[in-house]
Amino acid sequence: MSLSTFERNEILEKMASRPLDLLVIGGGITGAGIALDATDRGLKVGLVDMQDFAGGTSSRSTKLVHGGLRYLKQFEIKIVAEVGKERAIVYENAPHVTTPEKMMLPIYKKGTFGRFSTSLGLRVYDFLAGVRREERRVMLSRKATLNKEPLLKKEGLKGSGYYVEYRTDDARLTIEVMKEACDRGARAVNYAKVDELLYDHDKKLSGARVIDQLTKKEYRIYAKKIVNAAGPWVDTIREKDHSKKGKHLHLTKGVHIVIDGKRFPMKQSVYFDTTNGDKRMIFVIPRDGKVYAGTTDTTYARWPIDPKPTAEDRDYILDAINGVFPSARLTAADVESSWAGVRPLIQEEGKSPSEISRKDEIFISKSGLISIAGGKLTGYRKMAQRVVDVVVSELKAETGKSYPESRTINIELSGGHFGGSAHFANFVHEHSQLGVALGLSESEAEKLVKKYGTNVSQLFELIRFNQDEAKRYQISPVVLATVQYALTYEMIVSPVDYFTRRTGKTLFDIRSAKKLAQPIISYMADRLNWSEEQKNKYSKELNIAFDEASLLSTPQTDDHEKDAV
Repeated sequence: MSLSTFERNEILEKMASRPLDLLVIGGGITGAGIALDATDRGLKVGLVDMQDFAGGTSSRSTKLVHGGLRYLKQFEIKIVAEVGKERAIVYENAPHVTTPEKMMLPIYKKGTFGRFSTSLGLRVYDFLAGVRREERRVMLSRKATLNKEPLLKKEGLKGSGYYVEYRTDDARLTIEVMKEACDRGARAVNYAKVDELLYDHDKKLSGARVIDQLTKKEYRIYAKKIVNAAGPWVDTIREKDHSKKGKHLHLTKGVHIVIDGKRFPMKQSVYFDTTNGDKRMIFVIPRDGKVYAGTTDTTYARWPIDPKPTAEDRDYILDAINGVFPSARLTAADVESSWAGVRPLIQEEGKSPSEISRKDEIFISKSGLISIAGGKLTGYRKMAQRVVDVVVSELKAETGKSYPESRTINIELSGGHFGGSAHFANFVHEHSQLGVALGLSESEAEKLVKKYGTNVSQLFELIRFNQDEAKRYQISPVVLATVQYALTYEMIVSPVDYFTRRTGKTLFDIRSAKKLAQPIISYMADRLNWSEEQKNKYSKELNIAFDEASLLSTPQTDDHEKDAV
């Protein structure tokens, strides 16, 4: 099925026209993964999300498909082993949205990690995660460490551990999983809210009443099985089902900030101890001429839509950076943009916050609602596999029909059909030349190929025919092609969808985003037949998103926000 903005209404109508095998509530990375796995096994699948795809936690992470090195300190051996192996699988299936990133773990006198414990920990990490030989850890001397990152604090530095993580674009990873699911037959719609759960005469779950947030039209969608993969809203859905008992979600907020690379000219990604004694660790990662850093970890007790970074969050991260990179002398004025996300962790009633689990867990209610909560971006595929295993097991018990085992370990995602990561570099080189032949600069062509992977031919086709439109709207043909592609293949319905989640410009190129805002709003208004009122509404939404990303609005810290354990 298509994931086209122009076919949203039709997709919802089809979802409601006949019962599905599976309805997934939630269009983040977990929901998308479930839709892909279930569709590949032969189930008729529908998915709805009350926001945009990846509108919650799945676009607000540290943007690393990482192995959870910190969990080794907590002896979470199983988590480290599983997500460590999953990093390589995500990379093989989607090298256009996942990049190996050399990470440095500096060792300081009186730091959390000593040289021996770092060496041993990284060696165990390599073993558990099945790290390929060329990516295994290397221990660096003090001199070699400073050669790789001269801005590090020299006082007390003993050396570093050097290992590999994988950097990703979390929102684009989610949308590529969703597109692959839809290419294989799933139906998915954003901005479609589950307002009520529906039950049969035996009080068994049979469907959901869904309201299109754009048209306010109601749909009754029936399914044999319903999975609640709503992330921070999992308990909200469980409350609708009257099954929120025992374990529940404990939300924590994580904030990241972005600084221009010219102001903070880091050469190397670093994962380091904060110097304020709170025993937390911070990532600082160069990306596309910027440097982003995070994350905070505070208990969050507000409604989790659009959590806000605060001045306190920003200053915490700046203090952490300045403690380990003293020559940087960063101030609030150096922060170009920021984002905040909410992590849905699992806590058991009667247990203390220190016992909050980072693991994922499946809850099955008396009505048949299957809920999945917790977990990490990196482990989304295995989480999806476990959920779909439950779904097909129940369907087999009820109908006698058998379904195949999960095959997603070898399913390349949309845009990732290279035949493995080994072919990615050649593809980029060859197709960049095709872009240059269209009149693009080498840099423009390469960025486009790296971002869209094997889907780039559709972008090139749009560029070939959009020259006149680009002039009319005063947008470059390359930028216009990305908007056209997002409308046709990635179901954007608002400018925020495009700027924040499909391109990441709000986060990593906010100055450019502000310049492009009005021309792109004008183009979308014409294509989607917006009224003047709608156009103003979407313009206002985008300006609010820009202000929040720029930390121009710095609300006071919530009384309910406290340091998380």
